[in-house]
Amino acid sequence: MSRRKPPPALSPAAACPCGLSATYGDCCGRFHRGEAAAPTAERLMRSRYSAFVVRDEAYLLRSWHPRTRPAAVDFDPELSWQRLEVHATTEGGPFHHEGTVNFSAHFTDEGTPDVLREHSRFVRVDGAWVYLDALPPRP
Repeated sequence: MSRRKPPPALSPAAACPCGLSATYGDCCGRFHRGEAAAPTAERLMRSRYSAFVVRDEAYLLRSWHPRTRPAAVDFDPELSWQRLEVHATTEGGPFHHEGTVNFSAHFTDEGTPDVLREHSRFVRVDGAWVYLDALPPRP
């Protein structure tokens, strides 16, 4: 018997999980559907967070650098993403080739609150932003 829970249903009219004021359909949903590409490293990071919320493995793999991309994304059925905080970005704009985003992703694991803090690095591959890796924590 599988313990896998189905992905959370999120209508296009729902608030976007990434924390911006647009609806999911107009915000991260259009990136997930392939209708647009994230214009900045921060928008890519936000759309990847939303992809974890809705368990969109195809988008996560598509937006991962080929050199660091895993074969699959293993979603924990007991983990529930709650909210995202973006603390800082460096470069990562429309005219840059790399950038970083420092963020906190709040979640519950089997009902226990926790937070993932990461300083992610993004680069462009064939003109599109992709997630490369997480930088080591600063001392």
